[in-house]
Amino acid sequence: MAQFTVTQQVRAPADSVWAAMVDWPRHGDWAPLTVVRVTTSRPDGVGAEFVARTGIGPLAFDDPMTVELWQPPGGNAPGDRPGRCDVVKRGRVVAGRAGFSVVPLPGGRCRVEWDEDVTVTPHRVTRFAGPLLSFAGRIGFGATLRAMARDVERQFR
Repeated sequence: MAQFTVTQQVRAPADSVWAAMVDWPRHGDWAPLTVVRVTTSRPDGVGAEFVARTGIGPLAFDDPMTVELWQPPGGNAPGDRPGRCDVVKRGRVVAGRAGFSVVPLPGGRCRVEWDEDVTVTPHRVTRFAGPLLSFAGRIGFGATLRAMARDVERQFR
C-alpha cells in the first residue's frame, strides 16, 4: 500500500473550507490534469459517488469513489467538532481509501488533514514503488491543498 498524509492550515472558517472540499467538481480547479464529475443524484452525504479523471488522452485514468463517512464540522471555534469525510476508491488503477478532516482553529482558521492508503494496479507497482508513490502523493496532494487554501482564503481577505 502507498500511504501518506498531508496537512494544510487555511485562513478561513472550517465550515467554508468543508464546503469547498466537498464540492467535488471544484477539486479539478486545484489538481492538475484532473476533472471531477458527480455520478449520483446527490453530491453530498454517505453514498455520494464521483469520478476523478486524471491525465492526458490515452494516459488518463478514472478514479471512481464513494463517500462512506460524512461528518461536517460542528462550528468554527477551537474545541468544536472537526469534520471528517472518507471515501473508498473503487478503480481499476487506484483502489483503497482516502479522506480528509477539517479541524477548527483559533482566529477563524482551520487545518485540513488529507490521508490516503491506496494500491495502484498492477499491484507489484505498489509493492516495489510504495515509498516513491507515497512521496509523490505527499508532493501532489500538498500542492493541491495549497491551491485549495489560496482559493478559499481569497473569500476572507
